Amino acid sequence: MINYLEKTGKTDDEAIAAALEEIGLDRDDVSVEIIERAKPGFLGIGSVPARVRVSWESEDEEPEAAAPAAAAPEKAPEAPAAQTKTAAPAKQSEPVQAPAASADEPEDYQRVRSFLTGLLEHMGLEADISITEREGGGLLVDLQGPGMGAVIGRRGETLDAIQHLTNYAVNHGSEKHLRISVDAENYRAKREESLSRLAEKMAEKAIKYKRSMALEPMNSYERHVIHTALQNYEGVTTASTGTEPNRRVVVSYVRSEQPASRKPQSREWA
Repeated sequence: MINYLEKTGKTDDEAIAAALEEIGLDRDDVSVEIIERAKPGFLGIGSVPARVRVSWESEDEEPEAAAPAAAAPEKAPEAPAAQTKTAAPAKQSEPVQAPAASADEPEDYQRVRSFLTGLLEHMGLEADISITEREGGGLLVDLQGPGMGAVIGRRGETLDAIQHLTNYAVNHGSEKHLRISVDAENYRAKREESLSRLAEKMAEKAIKYKRSMALEPMNSYERHVIHTALQNYEGVTTASTGTEPNRRVVVSYVRSEQPASRKPQSREWA
C-alpha cells in the first residue's frame, strides 16, 4: 500500500526534510511531489509556505498480495465438472512455477524472481526474467516479453517505480542491502547511450560558447548517467540544481588549467 504525507516549510527542502524526519526514511526511499512552492509575500505579508506530498510503500504490501493466492483453492470446488475452464488459469500460473524450477538459484535470485512474477501478474503481464550479477556488486534483472511498453512507461518512469518496489521488497527485513537494477527490452542501455550523446553535445556547446548549459529536468538515474558521461571530459564540470521534480544537470565551462580532480561529478547522484 502506498502512504502519503503532506508537510509545509519555509522552503521546499525544509518541507521535504520535515516529512523524512517524521516517517524515518531516506530521500531515495520516497517520491516527492511539490504541491505549492513558497512565496515570500511583501514585507512578510501574504507569504505562503512551501507544501510537499511525500509517498512511500508500506510494509503491508506483501501480505495483501498473498491474499488472492490463498483464495484460489476456494474457487476450484465451485466448478468441478468444467475442467476445461480451469485450464486457462493453469497457464497463467506457469510463471509462478519458475522459482521452483530454479531451486538451485541463490536465495536472492529467488526472492527477486518471485516478487517480479507476482507484480507482473497483477499488471496482467508475463515476461521472461533473466537475473545476473552486476559489475560492482548487486543484481541486474532483464525482462523480455510482449507488452513491455507498459512496463517501461513514459521515459522509463514505470520501470523506475518497478525497480524501486523490487529493491524495497527484497531488502526489507534483510541485514544486507542488495542493489537491484531492473531493465526491460534493453531500454536502459539504449537510454544511457542517448543520454551520453546528449551530454557530449552539451559539453561541446559549453566549451564553444564558454558558458553553462542547462539540460531538461531528469530523474536521479538519468542525472547520474550525464555526470558519469562527462566526469573525465576536459573543459567542463557538471552539477545538479533545483528541486524535484524539476531537478536538472548544468554543464559548465571551466578553464583548461583547472585540474580534473577538482571536478565535483562524483558527488552528484541526487
